[in-house]
Amino acid sequence: SISAQATGHLRLLDLSRYFLRSMTEVRGTGGMLTQAEEGMKLFAAQNGAAAEIDKAAAEAYKADIEARISTLEAAAATLTGKDNKKERAAKGKEVAELKAEQRYVDACKIVKGLDPKFGHFITKAAEVPVAPTPEVIEEAQAKPDKAKKDSKKDIKKESAGLSPAETKELEDLKQAIVERKSILKEQGLSGGQQNKDDEVVKMVARMNELKEKQDPGSTKKEKDAKKDSKKKTPLSAEEQKEFAQLQNEIEVYKAKLRSEFGYSNKDMKADPDLKDMEARLAAFEKRS
Repeated sequence: SISAQATGHLRLLDLSRYFLRSMTEVRGTGGMLTQAEEGMKLFAAQNGAAAEIDKAAAEAYKADIEARISTLEAAAATLTGKDNKKERAAKGKEVAELKAEQRYVDACKIVKGLDPKFGHFITKAAEVPVAPTPEVIEEAQAKPDKAKKDSKKDIKKESAGLSPAETKELEDLKQAIVERKSILKEQGLSGGQQNKDDEVVKMVARMNELKEKQDPGSTKKEKDAKKDSKKKTPLSAEEQKEFAQLQNEIEVYKAKLRSEFGYSNKDMKADPDLKDMEARLAAFEKRS
């Protein structure tokens, strides 16, 4: 994690300072110590800081979602018998969607003391540490004032990606698209007709806009995968490892949807996360 990397850099900084102080016993090294200290100051300035997280908000959100889950599960428990099977399954699906919601997943992780996987509840992004090169340290020794200015510029850099509000909007859009298509399907519309629906078109356009901001080029990945498959570019060793890991993740996720959330095969086909994983898997399979 970022905090562990920062701790490692600080230990290295302390050891370096101890070594440099010991050199003062040797005649003529006073100037060397001053220059080296300036270099180490730049090294320290380039160390990142951990992300700031609103734990109280995460705890409150987790409690709210779990209260909703308890209410749904209690309602489902009263829907016994064959006549209530469809309504009972609908309740189970709502529970599954709440548990799989990325904001809720992040809240659970934060409460356990872990970093949020999807970036929710972060009030200030982490600053990634960058180890200085020998050239940078040499420049700091010669021009300490310039090195200080450069380090301040590094600290002021803003992290790319979506804001917490935009991340929530993206997840809400994914869910809204699934719900809208379900309604259209019940009305007898085909998949192609559903995709041409005005509301669906608008939501998909906004979703792709957010995805592109979150991960530049992500909306073109499918086209790129097709091009790669035509070129028959073999998988690298790293991609083969990722391919095998993805296959295992899909099987585990499917089993979880069936056992914990009561998903049918039809429900799983509509799950946006599963569709995304299977699309990535298909791209790998075409090249393997």
